[in-house]
Amino acid sequence: MRRGLRERSAPLAFSGPSPRYPRDSMRPTTSWLAALFFLGCDAGAGVPDAPLDGGSADTPNPLTDPASGPPAGNPAGGCVVPVEAGLADASAPRTVVGTGTPESCTADAFVDAVALGGVVTFDCGPMPHTITLDRPARIFNDTGPEIVIDGGGLVTLSGGGTTRILYMNTCDPELRWTTSHCQDQDHPRLTVQNLTFVDGDSTGETEFDGGGAIWARGGRLRIVNSRFFRNVCAATGPDVGGGAVRVFSQSGGRPVFVVNSTFGGAEGWGNVGSNGGALSSIGVSWTVLNSVLSHNEAIGAGGNPSMAGTPGGGSGGAIYNDGNTMTLSLCGSLVQHNEVVQHGSAIFFVSNDHTGNIRIERSTITDNVGGSWYPTYPQISNHADTPIEVIDSVIE
Repeated sequence: MRRGLRERSAPLAFSGPSPRYPRDSMRPTTSWLAALFFLGCDAGAGVPDAPLDGGSADTPNPLTDPASGPPAGNPAGGCVVPVEAGLADASAPRTVVGTGTPESCTADAFVDAVALGGVVTFDCGPMPHTITLDRPARIFNDTGPEIVIDGGGLVTLSGGGTTRILYMNTCDPELRWTTSHCQDQDHPRLTVQNLTFVDGDSTGETEFDGGGAIWARGGRLRIVNSRFFRNVCAATGPDVGGGAVRVFSQSGGRPVFVVNSTFGGAEGWGNVGSNGGALSSIGVSWTVLNSVLSHNEAIGAGGNPSMAGTPGGGSGGAIYNDGNTMTLSLCGSLVQHNEVVQHGSAIFFVSNDHTGNIRIERSTITDNVGGSWYPTYPQISNHADTPIEVIDSVIE
């Protein structure tokens, strides 16, 4: 067990060809809630991060005691949420999906509402309701700049095991170009909040693969008070991933914020992909606050590039970060019971130019299984010279 330690251990032995990166060097068991409280970090320990903009956000979470499935977020987290990571204002929706009954909340109504942009809320009646899609809802780049989808804690968006749920791409001409620099523009700024994403499936996608529930490129992405269950992407491939979420090209190098959210959370509820069972990205920073990533799987094999005779992949049970200058920051989060075939049973983090860094505060990373190449901490694969700051955390 390591609590707040920064010393480096000797690299572990690795048999076979080295991965690309270190060449330079619905109802589960009832035990999940108790596990979250017992293994989550102590909400009273240490001092939380200073908010990025000097303020903090109140993020009331309607999914702490849901009718089914694990709750959203780590109840023992306790880390401060900066204003820019908090809930978006959904008080003046452009579109309300539904007219007060479950029958009025259709897939077509939701897809049409997202295409119109702005703030989208729901009126599907007083009980939880699932909308099952037959195609992804698409964000159009000229319908913001703020795009907010707020489920109010009652709405589940399902891919039905046949389709991705949500797609945003500033560089896709079908979604209308709005700048000459689509790879780095400040809009759309998408927030998904108070929602559940379940059974998204992007395995049929060929051009924009990965991201079983959400695929996002450009602008900004923020995830608050949300849950991701049983989403899947391509099972093999050296660089494809994100059973739940796949992200590229965030504006100005700003991070994706994930707040009070759960990816998996219990056996049978996890997300699956070739790499990054829950989250995957290239060239993107992440700030994950008071969240749970557990029971996700990276099921590819052979790493990146693929070893001879393998299809590639299998790294990053919970999180797969690839790129250059980027930061992965975890605070108040639980990363547990994720599985890999190749590397990084909890986290795979490779900064190709050796400028990236990891920060882990008041978090628990434990009982993630499989893989190899753990030069600094168990369950985390990274270059030996990657700075990893650990504060009041457990990694074992």
